[in-house]
Amino acid sequence: MWLRAHRFGSVWWGSAIIVTFYTYIGGMWAISVTDFFQSIVTILGLIVLAIVLGTKAGGVANVINQVPEQNFKFFPDGNAREIIGWIAAWSVLGLGSLPSQDVFQRAMSSRNANVAVRSCYIAAVIYLVIAMLPLFISLCTKYLYPDLAGDAQLALPSMVMQHTGLAVQVLFFGSLMSAIMSTTSSAILAPAAILAENLIRPLSKRTYTDQQMLSLTRLSVLIFAVVATIMACLRSNIYELVGESSILSLVSLFVPLVFGLYWKRASSVGAVLSIIGGGGAWFIFVNVKLSVPELVPSTIVSVIGMIAGSLLFPEKEKVSPI
Repeated sequence: MWLRAHRFGSVWWGSAIIVTFYTYIGGMWAISVTDFFQSIVTILGLIVLAIVLGTKAGGVANVINQVPEQNFKFFPDGNAREIIGWIAAWSVLGLGSLPSQDVFQRAMSSRNANVAVRSCYIAAVIYLVIAMLPLFISLCTKYLYPDLAGDAQLALPSMVMQHTGLAVQVLFFGSLMSAIMSTTSSAILAPAAILAENLIRPLSKRTYTDQQMLSLTRLSVLIFAVVATIMACLRSNIYELVGESSILSLVSLFVPLVFGLYWKRASSVGAVLSIIGGGGAWFIFVNVKLSVPELVPSTIVSVIGMIAGSLLFPEKEKVSPI
């Protein structure tokens, strides 16, 4: 057990060093290039694994027929509590991902507006199609090993190690590492750019050269890389970490983004109150037993903070010189 934990720890730190290195050196260009190849490896690995497991399970139709009918229920029942939970579940990734800085970085890095728009649509279609593969692989795993116990996160890797050949193992773990590294690099660069460009630069009230901003952003990359690595070592459930990051984005950033785009009276004070209020409320409600998901009241607090702050502290109109 100690040896396995030691190996996983070495993999975590090794991956952190590699991702930090190419993000520090190449920035958005390095992430775009590596994400392109990592995505190909990820998709290829999922396709091969789905074919291998689907064949062992007797085909797609056989696997689908073994799934309980209630698992395919798309809409919730009529009671209010289940409807709220259903909307909240869709909102976590559907709305929580919209304010993500890495989305804007990719859009702004496109050649032109048309490329950015088309890329978003193509990515959405690929996202929906490729996302079906992990679901099918999980169903195959459940069908082949219905009594599999232990950590759910290790169920699929353990099965791949025990019941597939070396080529499939290499492809699977290569695609897994590619997906993790792709997500990690974007998660590091996005807050680093915000810290350097949107916080330090305006608050310091001084003029920076391009070289100084590059150095400042690189320093921010190192800071967030260390923080992210420490968080990954302290937490063991990747699913919970990803879910919490999307929830925090939803309750603190989604409301200022929407109101800033579509409400003319939105102000900076309102945005700050919305961010602090929504994020703070979520940290409080997550430790309180509620009948609804914590993100629901937290988002309401964020909306109240945005409206109240904008009405009480309106944006001052700049007077143009005559």
